[in-house]
Amino acid sequence: MNGHPGSVKFEIELLVNDKSHHAAIRAADTLLRVLREHLGLTGAKAGCENGDCGACTVHVDGVPIKSCMMLAIEARGSRIATIEGLRNTPIQQAFVDHFAFQCGFCTPGFIMVCHALAEHRPKAGDDVIQEWLQSNICRCTSYEEIGAAIKSVLRWQG
Repeated sequence: MNGHPGSVKFEIELLVNDKSHHAAIRAADTLLRVLREHLGLTGAKAGCENGDCGACTVHVDGVPIKSCMMLAIEARGSRIATIEGLRNTPIQQAFVDHFAFQCGFCTPGFIMVCHALAEHRPKAGDDVIQEWLQSNICRCTSYEEIGAAIKSVLRWQG
């Protein structure tokens, strides 16, 4: 242990997008920072970094989590999925088909939430959809299009 206690690094292994990754991290490093800065997975965006905007949303064991609010060390032993790990999912195509993005900054977080919603609540009604979408913020106001995209996927699966 040399220097300030905050500079002590721990070697951890994370399972991200079905691949094992090793990183030397500080105990205080968030999952968001480790994904972006150590693993080069920049799809989760650093927006507010206090859990409000949802731009950093990833799945941890199938549950949408704001990665800015979780320490990377807490994610050991879990299955982490990022937007980079989604391939050819119906929700991705629905976002394109329904123009459910403008600047695109919030899009990965919304796609992760919508993908989890489709998996966990495939017959969700408007009230459940609205509840799930409240976890993320779009500053460009693409909410109508995002709602249409998720509804098209839920109908497709139902």
